[in-house]
Amino acid sequence: MVALLAVLIMVGTGVAWGSVRSFEGGIFHFATAVLGAGRSEDGALDIMLVGMDSRTDAHGNPLAADELAQLHAGDDVATNTDTIILVRIPDNGRSATAISIPRDSYVQAPGFGMTKINGVYGEIKLDRMKELVENQGMDPLQAEPIAVEAGRNALIETVADLTGVTVDHYAEIGLLGFSLITDALGGVEVCLDNAVYEPLSGADFPAGWQRLDGPQALSFVRQRQGLPRGDLDRVVRQQAVMASLAHQVISGRTLSSPTTLSRLQNAIQRSVVISSGWEVMDFLKQLQKLAAGNVAFATIPVLAEDGWSDDGMQSVVRIDPAQVKDWVTGLLQDQAQGKTEKIAYTPDQTTAEVVNDTEINGLAAAVSDRLSAMGFGTGAVGNNDKAKVTETQVQAGTSDDLGAAAVAKELGGLPVVADASIPPGIVRVVLADDYAGPGSGLDGSLPRSGSDGTLPTAATVSQESADIEAALPSPVITAGSDDPKCVN
Repeated sequence: MVALLAVLIMVGTGVAWGSVRSFEGGIFHFATAVLGAGRSEDGALDIMLVGMDSRTDAHGNPLAADELAQLHAGDDVATNTDTIILVRIPDNGRSATAISIPRDSYVQAPGFGMTKINGVYGEIKLDRMKELVENQGMDPLQAEPIAVEAGRNALIETVADLTGVTVDHYAEIGLLGFSLITDALGGVEVCLDNAVYEPLSGADFPAGWQRLDGPQALSFVRQRQGLPRGDLDRVVRQQAVMASLAHQVISGRTLSSPTTLSRLQNAIQRSVVISSGWEVMDFLKQLQKLAAGNVAFATIPVLAEDGWSDDGMQSVVRIDPAQVKDWVTGLLQDQAQGKTEKIAYTPDQTTAEVVNDTEINGLAAAVSDRLSAMGFGTGAVGNNDKAKVTETQVQAGTSDDLGAAAVAKELGGLPVVADASIPPGIVRVVLADDYAGPGSGLDGSLPRSGSDGTLPTAATVSQESADIEAALPSPVITAGSDDPKCVN
């Protein structure tokens, strides 16, 4: 998507459409029968972006030894789809949405059963190869493209079943392509909360802001060992890099020389695969509407990052397919309605004050700890010194405050009450005797008091907070900001 945005800027800087046609003709296309009709009822396009853990280019040619060494790619020949992102490009020019699916998500693959989603492509491809070569006697060179198409089709169907979204177009890129395109765009700016060193991926970066070249960016997005949330943090890194690159392109900060354009064209034509029937010219015209908007990156909700497969043999990311479909539907509805601020909302934008209007000692502190673990800012905690309430509520400056809605949802669906005296970015939770949500001890969480009447220990609160944080959805990252967030 970033590469195609760059092509759009090429057109805007005077490159003839004929040159773009020539450029498009040099991209590797493949045929598939499982994609949608090309556009949803509202005119939006749903595009599946796949990052392959491959040691070949788009045409199947093996990478040279020096390229493998530079990319820290090793000699693994597995065909894993380690990055899967579903992008909706709206027809109305409002914010696009990019939804990441963690590589270890444990899913139902059509005709295959439960497996990690990153293995669907490779496993189906391998099964099809064996059938064609061993059972039907087909030449491996002839069987290869048929098996690859089977793998791609299976992955497309799996993502469509999981999200409830019909995929219209498909784009695939390998390790080399990611590095080449990043270099062609002049590198990428990222920010780390802490310094990292992880030899397997080649990640060796200081804390803070820095500009990475192609191979460094590849190490940055491939690292998952040593990260607090493993693959979920890696997904956030991928989103941060894509957001940064997209912002560079959208804001016109790249593509200032013919040399840059030539490098970009060569990188795309060598490393990108797209589905046949995708009219890139029409797509570029649609992107012209997006150029003034944002791209919001989000991750599907997960139940457990450290779950196990049904046979107990594999570590997987556990998800609830029904929850994922509902979440995707809600996110895309927000996008269709132009609620870009809702899509981009994250809990750290809200500070939650919690006040106690009950006789239960420590209740406000327990609820505040829970909200802090959920990512909300920690505000004042104490007893209610204002008007007494008869039911627990969340107060905010306006009744449609996004932070208030988020806090109310996390605490069990509390009502939101407008109070003009509360400044933007602040919400006040007022706890009454009816409260039975997180932190109350009535929801299976922390007890209100121990058997001897004492409050839970700080260690107990800290451990539960860590458990909550591990299960939280990843933050939403946008490509429309000059000051993106630092990441793990």
